[in-house]
Amino acid sequence: MTTTSPVRPSSRPPRLHRLPDFRRLWIGDTVSQAGTAVTALALPLVAIGPLHASPFQAGLLVTCEFLGFLLLGLPAGAWVDRMRRRRVMIVGDLGRAVLLASLPVAAWLGVLTLPQLYGVAFGLSVCTAFFDIAYQSHLPELVDDERLVEANVALEASRTVTAAGGPGAGGALVAAVTAPVALAVDAVSHLVSALLLSRIRRPDPRPVRAAGAGLREEIAEGLRFVARDRLLRALTLAATISNACGTIGASMLLVLLAGELGMSPFLCGLVFTAEALGGFLGSLLVTRVAARLGEGRAMIASVVVSGVLWLLAVPFFHADARYAVACLLQGLGWTAFMTFKISTVSLRQRLTPAPLLGRVNATFRFLAWGSMPLGALAGGLVGQYASVRAALWAGAVGELLAVVPLLVATRGRRALDI
Repeated sequence: MTTTSPVRPSSRPPRLHRLPDFRRLWIGDTVSQAGTAVTALALPLVAIGPLHASPFQAGLLVTCEFLGFLLLGLPAGAWVDRMRRRRVMIVGDLGRAVLLASLPVAAWLGVLTLPQLYGVAFGLSVCTAFFDIAYQSHLPELVDDERLVEANVALEASRTVTAAGGPGAGGALVAAVTAPVALAVDAVSHLVSALLLSRIRRPDPRPVRAAGAGLREEIAEGLRFVARDRLLRALTLAATISNACGTIGASMLLVLLAGELGMSPFLCGLVFTAEALGGFLGSLLVTRVAARLGEGRAMIASVVVSGVLWLLAVPFFHADARYAVACLLQGLGWTAFMTFKISTVSLRQRLTPAPLLGRVNATFRFLAWGSMPLGALAGGLVGQYASVRAALWAGAVGELLAVVPLLVATRGRRALDI
């Protein structure tokens, strides 16, 4: 008589792409980000080209692109914690599709204006504020804690891959069909994202709300949690400084390239492609760098090295062979910066209780992303009344200050491991 050995269940969990719900989120976000990469180039080119925006007006457009995070970031987190998060994401995608579709329609009718561009940019920032807070709060419901870093790396890698081809393809698309029509591509991408999100099967129950809790109290609870936690406080301050200063220069980059240097849309897109390729490479190295240096040291090194590389890139932005060096340095800067960017998201998700995650994400977005419209406004003012290149220098120098909160948070500790 023979017996068969019992089949041992595999101890290895399935790969992320084999989890149907995560796969739908992953693909939907990837498609949406591909369209957004086109818009990142096309939207300012509409202002600089057909609408002849001045440096200050171009900076004001970038301000509107992030203003939603400043005005609605905090209440958005409290609202998201009260609502079905996947439904918030779907509505956000549909809203962005409608807003973007209005631009080619207005251009076709000959009524496209800068105020409409500002209004659409602000509307996109509001929809994105709700979508991103809900997305970062919903992800831990689709994967377990041990795989959060892996899931964030996968999502960020996809974003950088699509961003790599997006600006270059966007530049060619703008040259072929004009910038307003190219924005229709992003509108379609958000519709595809909404469709895929609607097919996620994991239950999406309405969160249980604490009895008697008002909006103000819920917002304050999220703020207190971030303020009292040493690590979350340092990460938020570092990201706020980095985003504010980075946007000072970024808001004027296309004004320099397309406006003052007269470079083609395709060449303008190459710097964004280089940044995205660098970001993709950096996303693949995050776990190795963190394992080698420890998470704390890795984030400090990430901020310092990226800041130095971006500072070195500024003098190479010219309409000749030096532009290739600038693109290379910008790309390498993003390779270095991805360790800080991805580790920050994963730490925030691990350190925050699920009922508070929306509000903590909103607090982070309010400060870190809410600083970006202020940085863009400052960049527009510097570009208008000093010079566009002075704005790039100011932003690059300011980026280096982002390491200060991280150094303060780890001062006096024997190890920098987090």
